[in-house]
Parts: sequence; C-alpha cells; structure tokens
Amino acid sequence: MGNFISPNRKLLNVEELSEYIGTPVGTLYQWVSQRKIPYVKLGRSTKFDVEKIREWISVNSVEEKIL
Repeated sequence: MGNFISPNRKLLNVEELSEYIGTPVGTLYQWVSQRKIPYVKLGRSTKFDVEKIREWISVNSVEEKIL
C-alpha cells in the first residue's frame, strides 16, 4: 500500500496546481501525459498531492552556480 493517500493530505485539481506553481494548465496536462509530474487519477479526475509536488519541485530544483 505504498501509493495510499492519507485522508489528511491535500489534493489539488489542475487549475489549483496551475495557480499554486505558476504553470499553465496546458503544460501541466502535457507533463501528466508524459508522466513528468506526480499525479493521482480519481475516476476521470486528475489530482495532485501537495506534498508529492513539493518533493518533486525540490528534486527538480537546480542549485545556483557560485562564480
């Protein structure tokens, strides 16, 4: 049961995530179809776990280069 989502976890829809991370809805749907971003399918709805998105952003962040 490693993929179980706790009822206490916040799930966002694509419009909410778009606003949350400042990325267009169309781009988010592309990332979902390319499996570039963590998401949950609930029936026909695509949802995003806020904690998983924060982890994904952290892992995909590029550190600045100090000259």
